[in-house]
Amino acid sequence: MTGDVLAIDLGKTGCRGSLRSDGRQRRFAEGAGAPGVAAATGVDTAERAIRAVVEQIAPATDFALSVGAAGAASAPEAAARLARRLAGLAGVRAVAMTSDAVTAHAGALGGAPGVVLAAGTGAVVTAVDDAGCFTRVDGWGPLLGDEGSGGWIGLEGLRAALRAHDGRAPGTALVEAVGSRYDIGPGDLPRFLGQQENSASTAARFAPDVAAAAPTDATAAAIMTAAGRALGRSVLAAVERSGLRRPVPCALTGGLINLGATLLDPLDRVIAHATDRRTPLGSSIDGAALLAVDTSTALETLITRIR
Repeated sequence: MTGDVLAIDLGKTGCRGSLRSDGRQRRFAEGAGAPGVAAATGVDTAERAIRAVVEQIAPATDFALSVGAAGAASAPEAAARLARRLAGLAGVRAVAMTSDAVTAHAGALGGAPGVVLAAGTGAVVTAVDDAGCFTRVDGWGPLLGDEGSGGWIGLEGLRAALRAHDGRAPGTALVEAVGSRYDIGPGDLPRFLGQQENSASTAARFAPDVAAAAPTDATAAAIMTAAGRALGRSVLAAVERSGLRRPVPCALTGGLINLGATLLDPLDRVIAHATDRRTPLGSSIDGAALLAVDTSTALETLITRIR
């Protein structure tokens, strides 16, 4: 693809768009995320989220749309349906559709072999070997997986607050943190979460509170340690299944990484012997922009293209 590229990173928490010409960003916009393409109404909500961003920043005509969407890897038929819908948008000359895990890998390692952990509201690890074989670990969504993710940390923190509220567990600063974050009491959490369209995203908003409490609160510290170890186990599983030679190039990406040492220290202790930690070359949105113009990467078989 040549000319203008609109790269989209659609996560469960937010949707970001970057309009680029000759590799340089001209405009940027962001909006609400979507529960994931695999959800019951995933295609509809994803289309609305993407349309909202496109309408903010797209040129009138002739641009390529490259999308990394949460849930696309586990629901390829739904992702293809979304791609066909987006191809009908005014001005779109071509569409490249894939998972946000794939664009995160492309952005972090520039299309080279290695392992990438993408941890935000959800969590998924991807590995690509020298022959271009792709391995994915977790990313199964908030009900069945995403262990160690922002949604997982937030939900574990909320559960811990309710246990303390009931007297089933020792007191924890997380009880007070619930009120500060959501302006409700712990007993109101079931009704509150049940009313949310994207409950995983709502729970993930509590993850920074758990991380902030961890240095002085044993309950929060245990949750963060468990999260880091869970993410580390996913990285190791990807290393083992991929057959990559150790130490494997490894990059950590996503907003969850900003939670700091309480998460990263236990994670690093699990993976240090098997990986060579690299600073990510770019973000998931950079990966989407790369895949829009480069059809020769090892990730090409994972992309749905409509021209």
